[in-house]
This record gives sequence, structure tokens and C-alpha cells, in this order.
Amino acid sequence: MTSLHVLTQAPDEVACGTGVTDGRGRAVRYLRMSVTDRCDMACVYCMPVGYQGSPRAELLSFEEMVRVAVAFRAVGVRTVRLTGGEPLVRRDLVSLVAAMSRAAPGMDLALTTNAGLLERFAGPLREAGLTRINVSVDSVRDDDFRRITRGGEWRAVRAGILAARTAGFTELKTNTVVLRHENLSQVREIAQWALAHALVPRFIELMPLGEGAALMANHVPWAEVRDALGDLLGEAPPDHPADRGPAFYLPARGGGRVGFITAVSNQFCDVCDRIRMTAKGELRACLASPDGLSLRDVMRAGATDDELVAVLRDVLAGKTAHRFTESGFGQAPGVVMTGIGG
Repeated sequence: MTSLHVLTQAPDEVACGTGVTDGRGRAVRYLRMSVTDRCDMACVYCMPVGYQGSPRAELLSFEEMVRVAVAFRAVGVRTVRLTGGEPLVRRDLVSLVAAMSRAAPGMDLALTTNAGLLERFAGPLREAGLTRINVSVDSVRDDDFRRITRGGEWRAVRAGILAARTAGFTELKTNTVVLRHENLSQVREIAQWALAHALVPRFIELMPLGEGAALMANHVPWAEVRDALGDLLGEAPPDHPADRGPAFYLPARGGGRVGFITAVSNQFCDVCDRIRMTAKGELRACLASPDGLSLRDVMRAGATDDELVAVLRDVLAGKTAHRFTESGFGQAPGVVMTGIGG
């Protein structure tokens, strides 16, 4: 990719980043942008066996993704997190990060990855302008990791994480989806490994979405995970940093902190500041939204940059609360987590 169209005559909103408040009075500051629905792993709670992903023509081009990022910056979004599927399987992802960094200076560009390919790309991503990385780590034992991810190699993931540290990334987190009969007994071991490598371990409650809906017998409330961590945790009250997503954190003895994302036992819908876009360009209020507006269709129908900004303002102003445990959407046939965007 040699060049990308961006807002050449930037409206005033791009310069000042005028914020948008949604239908419940929440400021929308965070976009999770899926760049692909394909993955080189097939985690048991995420991807159905045999899932093939969407044809390339149905996905947003990099040029379209940059237009979206710049338009979101115009309405006050300050963080774009690239997700998938697995973002690193999308060819030339580094050039997308570089283009976004140039087109939306000051934007916080983050990545969620399984890190299986990160060893190769960590340095170039850092140079391109990526600031933060979250890595999925559901075990630090080779056999268990391979089983949960259906073929992933912990050694490759570990190498990718360490390469990111060497490349200069100072904010690195691990994400562990806790499954009662798979890795609950390992949460302390996972946290100790992460803390020993100056990472922030985070533990995520299994959600009743897609493949996860059939695995809810494996659901573990966050308080049980906390108890399993035992005296690894300190005594200070929880910390919930602003503009850093739904996680809250407890201190770890000896330094560092441990995060928890409690989407089921302690839903955070009332303070949600984010919106997500699928790899096909479908804008969704949250994982539980049954449908969304296709920004791909809006752009391919010839919308100008100013018109795209206006569409985003209208959509964000109408964003309301969603509670996936009540909507039933997550249990609907055909819902695929990797298709929505992780």
C-alpha cells in the first residue's frame, strides 16, 4: 500500500475533536476496529471449527479503515484498538498502522493479538506508531495452550510477547478467558508469569456469545478468580483507570497489578465509552448488538468525509444500553465472536 486517502480539507471537528455523548449521557471515546474475521488459531470460546472467514471483497480496504479512523477522531474518539479475528493475519497490517498514525496524529493506536506472529512484527509495528498491545494468553503450559486454542503454540506466543518488550512497548497486557474445567487452576501461574515479565495480567469472565454460549457451565465469576489468586494480590481498593476500557485492577504484592473484566457478574454497560466496527465495516454499539449500520455501504455509496462524520454523530448519539445476558443475541444461531470483532 503506497498511499491512502484521508481528510484533506479537515473540518473543524478534526482539529478540536468535538466529543459526542450517547443516548445515556456517556462520552464515546474508544473504537474497537476489526481488520479481519480470520484467525490462525481457533479458541474454543471464540471460533467454530471449520470457520472460513469472509471474502476479501466484503472487508473494508485499508483506505476505508483510515477514513473511518479519521472520522471517528473528528467526533471525539481518542483510541482505536485493532482487533480481529487475528489482526496480524491481515496482510500489510504495519502499513495500516503507519497510515492511521499519519492521518490521525495523537490517536492512541492499540492492538489485541494472539501474538503467534508478533515476534516478526513487533518492531515494525512500534516504528509505525502502535502504542499498546494486549495478548490472549489462556495458558502458559504448552499442551493446555494448544488444546484451548486448537493448535496454537505457546512458545511462539511467548517469543512474540518478549519481542514486543524488546521493541519498546511499555504497556503490555495479557488477556485470559477463565474456563472452569480448562484453566481456572492455572490463573495464579499465568499471573505470576506475566508479572515476572513486567506485563499486566487480566482475567476475563466467559461471555454467553457465539461459541461461549454453549460453554457457560465453564463460567467462573471474577470473585472466584480473585480467590484463586490468593495472596498474590495486595490489599488496596480496586482501581478503574479512566479511558482504559472496562477492566478494573487490584495491586499485586511485590509490584504490578492484576486486572479483571467482569462482563457477566458485574456488567459495565452504564459506563461504556466504546463502540465497535466489524471487519465488514458494520458499526455496532456492543458485542450484544443484533445489527448495525454499514459504514462500508455508506462510503462505497459515495459519502464525502463530512457526510461520514455526520453519520457517525447520528449513530453515536443514538447509542443506548445493551445487556447481552438479557438480549438473547449471543445465543442466536450463526453468531460468531470472530465475525463481530473481539
